Amino acid sequence: MEEKKGNSEEQIAKQRNEELSSKIRDMLPGEAGYEHIEFEGPDIIVYLKNPKIIYQDDTVIRNIASSIKKKLIIRSDSSALMNPEKAQEIIKNLVPPEAVISNIKFMPDFSEVYIEALKPGLVIGKSGMTLKGIAMETNWSPKVLRTPTMNSDTITGVRQLMFNEGTFRKKFLTKIGKAINQPIMKSEWLKVTSLGGFREVGRSSLLLETPHSKVLIDCGISPEPGIKGLEANAGSDANKAFPYLDSANFTINELDAVILTHAHMDHAGFVPYLFKYGYEGPVYATPPTRDLMALLLNDYTKLVVRSGGTPLYDEKDIRKMLTHMICRDYGEVTNITDELKLTYHNAGHILGSSTVHLHVGEGMYNIVHTGDMKYGFTRLFDPASVKYPRIDALFIESTYGGPNDITPNRHDAERDLIEIIKRTVNNGGKVLIPAFSVGRSQEIQVVLENYMGPNSPYGINVPVYLEGMILEASAIHTAYPEYLKESLKNRILSNMSPFESEIFEIIKGEREEALERGPAVIIASSGMLNGGASVDYFRRLAEDPKNSLIFVGYNSPNSLGRRVQNGASEVALPDEDGKLVPVKVNMGIRTVDGFSGHSDRRQLMSFVENLRPRPKALFTMHGEEQKCEDLARTLGRIIHADSRAPMNLDTTRLK
Repeated sequence: MEEKKGNSEEQIAKQRNEELSSKIRDMLPGEAGYEHIEFEGPDIIVYLKNPKIIYQDDTVIRNIASSIKKKLIIRSDSSALMNPEKAQEIIKNLVPPEAVISNIKFMPDFSEVYIEALKPGLVIGKSGMTLKGIAMETNWSPKVLRTPTMNSDTITGVRQLMFNEGTFRKKFLTKIGKAINQPIMKSEWLKVTSLGGFREVGRSSLLLETPHSKVLIDCGISPEPGIKGLEANAGSDANKAFPYLDSANFTINELDAVILTHAHMDHAGFVPYLFKYGYEGPVYATPPTRDLMALLLNDYTKLVVRSGGTPLYDEKDIRKMLTHMICRDYGEVTNITDELKLTYHNAGHILGSSTVHLHVGEGMYNIVHTGDMKYGFTRLFDPASVKYPRIDALFIESTYGGPNDITPNRHDAERDLIEIIKRTVNNGGKVLIPAFSVGRSQEIQVVLENYMGPNSPYGINVPVYLEGMILEASAIHTAYPEYLKESLKNRILSNMSPFESEIFEIIKGEREEALERGPAVIIASSGMLNGGASVDYFRRLAEDPKNSLIFVGYNSPNSLGRRVQNGASEVALPDEDGKLVPVKVNMGIRTVDGFSGHSDRRQLMSFVENLRPRPKALFTMHGEEQKCEDLARTLGRIIHADSRAPMNLDTTRLK
């Protein structure tokens, strides 16, 4: 019976695809030389022998896409492609030298040519005329990549991997495309299961299910209890470190897709583990999220090995995950199954961070999942988006959702930060700022670049040392200025990136220069003192009362950072040989709120009040238990919605 049902669905799909192909062919000019269509991931690719006809009239494709309600991409049939060497000459002649092309690579599997340049706008040309000229003269579909203004091994590696695995990705995307473009099945119910990150911070993961689809939103690991809890042999600690995937009554291969909100490890750190144990499906993310994940995941494996542990996965699993990623920009509506449409919106948290809008069925239900979000002023990003087509249920983070989680005015926070730095350096001390490599470090860099240096209005002209992944993360920011605030984007496009200011000095080897060369500011990862360079700097600076440590972000309850923040007078820290030694905490310990990438209580409430449309149901997540519960009650009263604070392993039927 099941076999007959499967055959029947396959026949329906085949007939539907033939009808779609016929409809597209009939709407195209005959001289375009229609060859065939292919489903490639969420997109429909139309192959033509003479695509010049279409490039001359953009309205043809727009009309077809509007008619079939799907994204349409035009490519040349392989027989029509110009020889790559000749095509490269034409590209170099058409693109002005000022664009500073750094690489041109051809991908025959996709009939595409990738042009990497420092100034992509000059490759695109006014109203896209240069790109159109390249396509018309060479028949290759041009794709433009931005060269980061700072060297980035991560971006180089990820882009090279995509080229090297072009043939595999073509097969993978074709397979996914066929699965997505099945006949739409009407679902009778929709439910979600909390697999991690509910009434806690860490290991975020939410399973969304219908009778026909299973999708994970985020799949992270816990920042606690430190590196030990992130090892493959973590023992009982694993119960707190990873999502409850084994309790959700499904196998990894049943998943249709993984949707990621952003690159932080508590949201994305468990994804390569899925591939290690057999997952072969797509992972959706924004382009910056993909690149930042490559950076953070590889760093995690190295850190665990250096600590004498065994990581959950290795570089091979991370590469496999990257080849299965499908990137989407903000605002792109994307079919991820036959009944689910995904749209990313700005979350304002870190580079590429997104709120997730999911449209289920033909108007059956709509979900907004905030991931981590910031609805307030930062120097890096615009506030989180509040306008959506429809919202039936909202899943909202609650990191700072407690009644007392009110951060100071941002101007006051910057003034306090600079005053602490000024007092410390004037007393001959050093300032240590432990910060997450991605997000807080760049925010603090932009702030310090504004207040310090030879022309500082505060008279602070000391070096700012950077260590850890901060430099690499900042380089990735320069490759995606369109995701940044307009003012910052314009600075990067004008070769005035604040991340390359003369006040910053990079530590690539010994730390002695930063420690011995007089007053200075040191920004080092990790932000919670759970490992990385910040712990060693803290050990070596903690006993001198002239020094200061400034926390500018969240510390989880059991982290070393929280203990120090709460006033620990002595802590045990590893020395150069890895042996734990007692260290007196005599340095000044300060917390300057206002720099977090998370919304505080007032911002969370303002976000919900300004949401359009208002949600009918609300669920809190990503926060300590009391904060989740209190925020759910408060927001429920404000917007008169059904509100809850689910626990891990709770299953809720939404429809």
